[in-house]
Amino acid sequence: MILPHTGRALADATPVPYWLDRPERPDPLPPLTGAHTADLLVIGGGYGGLWAALLAKQADPDTDVLLVDAGTCGWAASGRNGGFCSASLTHGLANGVARFPGEVAELERLGRENLAAIAATVDAYGIDCDFERTGELAVAVRPYQLAGLAEDAELARSHGHDVRLLDRDEVRAEVDSPTYLGGMWDRDRVAMLDPAKLAWGLRRACLDLGVRIHEHTRVTGLRGDAAAVTASTAGGVEQAPGVVRARRVVLTTNAFPPLLRRLRAWVVPVYDYALMTEPLTPAQRAAIGWRNRQGLADTGNQFHYYRITRDGRILFGGYDAVYHHGNRVAPELEQRPATFAALAEHFFTTFPQLADVRFSHRWGGVIDTCTRFCPFFGTAYGGRLAYAAGYTGLGVGATRFGARVMLDLLAGADTPLTRLGLVRGRPLPFPPEPVRAAGIHLTRWSLARADARDGRRNPWLRTLDRLGLGFDS
Repeated sequence: MILPHTGRALADATPVPYWLDRPERPDPLPPLTGAHTADLLVIGGGYGGLWAALLAKQADPDTDVLLVDAGTCGWAASGRNGGFCSASLTHGLANGVARFPGEVAELERLGRENLAAIAATVDAYGIDCDFERTGELAVAVRPYQLAGLAEDAELARSHGHDVRLLDRDEVRAEVDSPTYLGGMWDRDRVAMLDPAKLAWGLRRACLDLGVRIHEHTRVTGLRGDAAAVTASTAGGVEQAPGVVRARRVVLTTNAFPPLLRRLRAWVVPVYDYALMTEPLTPAQRAAIGWRNRQGLADTGNQFHYYRITRDGRILFGGYDAVYHHGNRVAPELEQRPATFAALAEHFFTTFPQLADVRFSHRWGGVIDTCTRFCPFFGTAYGGRLAYAAGYTGLGVGATRFGARVMLDLLAGADTPLTRLGLVRGRPLPFPPEPVRAAGIHLTRWSLARADARDGRRNPWLRTLDRLGLGFDS
């Protein structure tokens, strides 16, 4: 049942991502036209592409790096997410233990180093992205979820994590919601940040180091020969087409229709949605506490993630993970009124003391998900192109690691990163349509049913568990 004030709260919400709807947004750079050459061509101006360009320039300032993006840097997933920057490279410790048991300790170490390197880069380049090592608070909102939190805490401690298990009163002393029954605070492995400002800051750092960036430049095709890969770009009403011939290519288009046909079997685009409130008043802030500003997530299959911004707004997202038949990606899918109404209702159920809060923004975006929930890697065109995809919603931090892997692969180097099973292996493919859509919709229905039945997984979910398959956002 929709709460009576939900419609009023959503009435004036702007249908664009809050993070991108601010005066700090930089002016777009000119599109690419004509013929160009480069040592390294980066296709995609999200985090993965920006990190690859930056790291390549840091390693060798003389490398000629050219980056192109179909929109502007950070306009897609990198500017639409919740701003949770996790040390995990495996979509959480439990997933890492299940899929990479022999190297999870090394992946945990690399993840800690990666998060520290992101913090150091933010500091070194003066990137004002509200970076805060607040940690993340996972909360139980149903009694059966308490046992899962206790198991997660035991596993985390066994791998050296600084976690604290909280009872009902303790978790409500941190953030006051009548729905909370307990919580686990991971205090050192998650940072909160402003995602768009991070992308814009990385863009500026790349430009300062001499990376050539062309925005509103969509690559339409690739072809290779013995010495290079050539990328063709689309023209427009007032834009001539372009071409770039590069010795090496980094491909980071992730959830969007792939330029490599092989990627279609491994990645599905899933739409995720979020709301942003107006800034809370001092009285509203006092009503919920949240003095330690952790990122929050509940522990259902259909989970919500939420956090508080520097100016006292609450971002509230998740729950729905929506797939459209045929891997469809389109601008009109970024707005879904039924999901926004559900999120608003869930927000007010979580925080009834904020019943008079209104939402300022509502938006959606597409996530690249794969069956193992964490990134996979590969090369094409005789090793002259490297790709990374499948981050499944935890790419804010892991994309920097992915950029390092791609550069190592392009160098043809035998390194500790290229020897990882995480890097050498592949996820199981999704089936072709129409089985793909039918399977995903059955999985979504089954996950919702499990949430309603105290976590009990039906035969379909148990079969997926045995096969190592999954669907998540």
